[in-house]
This record gives sequence, structure tokens and C-alpha cells, in this order.
Amino acid sequence: MKKLLSITLLTSYFLSFHASAQEAPSIEKQYSKEIERLTKNKKLRAAFAQIDEQEEQTMKDLVTLTEILAPPFKEDKRGEVFAQMLKEAGVDSLWTDDEGNVIGLRKGVSGQSGYIGVDAHMDVVFPEGTNVKVTKVGDTLKAPGIGDDTRGLTMLLSMLRAMNKAQIKTEKDLLFVGTVGEEGLGDLRGMKYIFNKSGLDIDSWIAIDGGSLGRVSNAGLGSKRYKVVVKGDGGHSWGDFGLANPHHALGFVINSFSEEAWQYTSGNIPKTSFNVGRIGGGTSINSIPFESWMEVDMRAVDPKNLSEMESLFKQTVETAINRYNTSGIDGEVAYELIQIGDRPSGELPHNLPIVQRAMAATQHFGVAPSLSRGSTNINIPVSLGIPSVCIGRGGQGGGAHSLHEWFLNDETGPESIKLALLITIAQAGLKK
Repeated sequence: MKKLLSITLLTSYFLSFHASAQEAPSIEKQYSKEIERLTKNKKLRAAFAQIDEQEEQTMKDLVTLTEILAPPFKEDKRGEVFAQMLKEAGVDSLWTDDEGNVIGLRKGVSGQSGYIGVDAHMDVVFPEGTNVKVTKVGDTLKAPGIGDDTRGLTMLLSMLRAMNKAQIKTEKDLLFVGTVGEEGLGDLRGMKYIFNKSGLDIDSWIAIDGGSLGRVSNAGLGSKRYKVVVKGDGGHSWGDFGLANPHHALGFVINSFSEEAWQYTSGNIPKTSFNVGRIGGGTSINSIPFESWMEVDMRAVDPKNLSEMESLFKQTVETAINRYNTSGIDGEVAYELIQIGDRPSGELPHNLPIVQRAMAATQHFGVAPSLSRGSTNINIPVSLGIPSVCIGRGGQGGGAHSLHEWFLNDETGPESIKLALLITIAQAGLKK
């Protein structure tokens, strides 16, 4: 399979798929038959049995990794422990790249070029000092980050152990990866490094991140994120009254952008959103601030709309600042736009082999697959036309990105690991 799909092919697929995105996708018979053949293989069935047998160890791994806090840009401690776990589970080689991604290689037997990557992200949204001690209430485990995406890391370990114990050999090389920088301002830095700087020849990618058994993401929701910093001289609220005020100027910006962006997003276009998520600055209630700032998130299904929203944003900021500076105030403010996030959009066709395999494998476990889009690690390969899917971690969970996050390992827990393994082996090829 050619690694990079042609732009023409992707465009035609995108137009046809986008129009029917809400329809139930069809699964081609050849892939259903392929999955059926694989699940009858004795070694694969033995691997499935191993996944069941090692569930206690998998849950121990979940507690161990959850209790190692991995704040944004500080995933190294968790990475060291995860690397040791990969080594003990049995990889042929192991390394941590310059960005911090932990990568374990399990060699295939064919000598074919192009790696099949399987990943979960190591970072969580919580800052240093967060209490990540796992507590147990009945069968439910509670701790920040226990589901998103620490659970995914333990699935990789379970898959690897099961493959080794069942002596499964794949045709193509596999990479088991704990990635960095998936959350927030991490801006997919781990995946950007792998696909743009590492030099690794990636054939296809499978990410595990969120959602229940049955979720198959084949599309990336793109976003642009900016920090707007407005600066002035600052002064006393009474003694310097009338002096240019960065907060007041930022108010002009927010009002102008909100009006223009709302009008744009209310048009007949694929879903596009905007949000002012954080605002800050100032020293006291009776001081004219010397600085005011906000952080803005813009998202869109269609890359064209995302680009247009970005242009609209930049123009309205400039216009609003100019309008404020000419409003009769004393002096003026200056502003700076700092890009803090750039996640590309993209969508892969439902008849692409990896998507078909993911859906057929999901159906094998008695769950109707549903295609979706999200802001996940596959945004990067999908935007490059590299075959990729993101699947759910199974079990039950809730409270993601909150201090009361929880995970319950019900019957879909081990099934989700088997599903990930089945998709991976289908994509990599099982040596007969």
C-alpha cells in the first residue's frame, strides 16, 4: 500500500465522505473475511487468552503509571518507567527520541519497509503538584489522568506481552510508542516530531485515546490557537485617568472578533467554532494595567474554513486595536499575536484498508462501529495522507480532564485490548 495518498484521491474521498458523514459506514466483505480468518488463528486466540489472564497485571500497571504525574512538557519521569515496562514486556530495541517519545520496536519477519505505529500519549492536563494518588471505590479507580490516556499506555503493554507469550510474528515492524505533548499547549509536539523530524518511515498509525469500544476516528479536527498580548504604559486609575488601557483595548478586540466570528460561523458552512478561553493581566483594581492578554481557540472541520477563520481573527484584532487607539485616549497600546497551537484538519476515506479493518474488527466483537472525528494524535498523519485511526480504550470512564476522573474495567476493558491487537496484526500482517 502506498504510504501517501494522492491529493486528488484524498480530495475526492473527502467530498464524498463528508457528505455522508452521518450515515452508517459500510464494511467491505473482504475485510470482514480477513478479520474472521485472523480470529481463527491459534496463536492469535492464544494471545487473546493471555490478555484475559494478565488483566490483574494490566490494572497494576494502570495504578503505577497513573501515580507518576506527567504534566505538560514534563513527561520524562513517566517516560522512564514506561520505557522500563516496555523493556520487560519484550521489545527488540528501545529508545527515547529528542522530543521525549518512548519507542519500542518489535521486528517483523518480512524485511518490508515502513513501520506500523501504535501509540498512547503519556502526558496529562494536570500541573505539577496535582494529587494523582489512585483511590478505589468498589471496582472503580479514581485519579486525575487514569483514563486519559494512562489506560492507553497499559493497553500497549498488554498487547506486547500477549504477542510475545503467544509467539506471534508479524510481517512488518511494529512500533509501540508512548508519545508526549498530545494535550493542550503540547500541540501534538510528539507526533509532529515523529512524522516531520524523526526520519522514521511510517506506513500507518493506530492511536488509542478515549471513548468506548466501537469508536473509530478517521478524521482530525483542526485548530488554530493564539495568545493576544496588548501592552501599554500602565498607571494610576485616578491620577492617570484617560491613559490607554490594555484591558479596555482587549475588550474592543473581544467584542469585534465575537461579532465577526459569530456571523461567519452562522453561515452555511461545515461546523466551525471559536472561543476566548483565558484572559489575564493587571496588577490591582486601582491600576491601569500595562499588559492584558487572552487565549483564543478556533476549530473547523474543513481546513478552508479554519484558514478563513484565522484570517478573520487576525484582521479583527488589527482593526479593533486601531479603532481603540483612535478613540480619543491618551497615548496608545501595542499588540502581539503569538501562535500557541496549530493542529491540522484532515479526513481519511471509510474504504481505506486500515479504516475498514478497524470497523470489521470492531464488528467482530459485537459492537457496531461508528466513525468520528476528534482532536487526537492522528491529526498529524491524517493531514499528511498517512493511513491512521484512533480507537477507544474501552471500559467505563468519566470526568476526563478533571480531578474526579474515574475508570471502571468492565467486560469491554479486555475486549478493547484484543480489538487494538486485532487491528494492529491485520495491518501489519500475521506470519503464517
